[in-house]
Amino acid sequence: MGNLGIWQLLIILAIVVLLFGRGKIPELMGDVAKGIKSFKKGISDEDEKPAETDDKTVEHRADEKTKQG
Repeated sequence: MGNLGIWQLLIILAIVVLLFGRGKIPELMGDVAKGIKSFKKGISDEDEKPAETDDKTVEHRADEKTKQG
């Protein structure tokens, strides 16, 4: 178990070609490649720029008086 021979690989390849067609496989691989490039670009952009946060915290100084109602 676990060892795939040449005949098993050929049968799997034939099933994949029958399911997806010859023209669809390169298109799928191109989409996978675009996804990988986009992921790598996102990771590198994140490393270059620190994440800008849109925190809506209010900063106040200790010498400011707060309104209490």
